[in-house]
Amino acid sequence: MRIGELAAAAGVSVRSLRYYEEQALLTSERSESGQRLYQPADVQRVRLIQQLYAAGLPSKTLRELMPCIEAPVQRYATQLLERLAEERDRIGAQITQLSHTRDRLDAVIQRVDSTEVAPAP
Repeated sequence: MRIGELAAAAGVSVRSLRYYEEQALLTSERSESGQRLYQPADVQRVRLIQQLYAAGLPSKTLRELMPCIEAPVQRYATQLLERLAEERDRIGAQITQLSHTRDRLDAVIQRVDSTEVAPAP
């Protein structure tokens, strides 16, 4: 399938697919005319890449994890679990920090809301 067909099937932009190739997350073959050609299985790969990006994983981490995720054979199991646990912990720390920030904002909002504000002259 060509790049536009893959983009439509996976629900991403053509630009995203090119970026994934630049980041070595996706590969294609080339036709005689130089067009990118993809396999049907690449639709699921692109969807997985999107999910992992949405979870906050950077390209470098995805490059490390993709071989383990796609072929979770025994030799990758330990590496995969350790790396996924690291990412989970990193995301958990971000959630904690964001929760603290939200709580501080709530406190400021409550203070301002409970204070009568004089109209501007």
